[in-house]
Amino acid sequence: MFSEWNNPVFAHCPEVALDVSSGQADNLAVKIHNILYPYRFTKDMIESMQVLNQVDNKFIACLINTRPEENKETYGNLLVLVDQHAAHERIRLEQLIRDSYEKESEASGKKKLLASTVCPPLEIEITEEQRRLLWCCHKSLEEWGLELSFPENNPLKILVGKVPLCFVEREANELRRGRQTVAKSIVQEFIREQVELLQTTGGAQGTLPLTILKVLASQACHGAIKFNDTLTFEESCQLMKALSCCLLPFQCAHGRPSMLPLADTDHLQQESQPKPNLAKLRRMAKAWQRFRKEKDLTGTT
Repeated sequence: MFSEWNNPVFAHCPEVALDVSSGQADNLAVKIHNILYPYRFTKDMIESMQVLNQVDNKFIACLINTRPEENKETYGNLLVLVDQHAAHERIRLEQLIRDSYEKESEASGKKKLLASTVCPPLEIEITEEQRRLLWCCHKSLEEWGLELSFPENNPLKILVGKVPLCFVEREANELRRGRQTVAKSIVQEFIREQVELLQTTGGAQGTLPLTILKVLASQACHGAIKFNDTLTFEESCQLMKALSCCLLPFQCAHGRPSMLPLADTDHLQQESQPKPNLAKLRRMAKAWQRFRKEKDLTGTT
């Protein structure tokens, strides 16, 4: 009943819905609904986006053409704000992912993450069940940069001789900032993730492990353009051009939306809904208050 009620004063609250699929990057689209009009952003729209200017050293104002194919024009109709930090974070994340793989393995068609030797090896305590699962797949884990050895004299411990390079880089960054070491805790989290994967799916995994993705997302965030960083018009254009080349240009490294629609120039002249007369509403409210006050006084005398 409430959803069907036509409020004469205030419009319904906006419904925001994101539908992101990374299955086919070429057909990737995000559905965004504002109060009145639904929009479907595609990568083609991002590629033809027109940069207007930087706004408040935080956002980049752009025009996107959302018209149907048969009604396309040379200029954009939808004014959007692009979060400059989220956009650069997404660009950096996808570049970091590409740089995390060995070039030789990519050339052979079999991807393998870059690894770094740990000396001395990290000692990780595990259960017998975890040891059994890890032993069965420790060769495949080397594709993710994790090299394990299993001491015969201690069945409740494994030695980690190599870890993904991004773990070592994260450790160096933390120590450079004067923080505590994080390498062992990240490796433990990675091993737990792989054990859970083995228990639930038998080891089937086609995407980058979540632990590695979180480490890369953190690196992407720390090195990205921040709010209050001034960008020239040329730098803004370069940022949008790089964003259009991303597989997932509509969200930052942590999954938040990277752009927000503001106004559609095609609908600005079509707004026929009358706006509330606030001055009249104030007069009516004051008259009602006086009426109630007089009624109360009459009732008491």
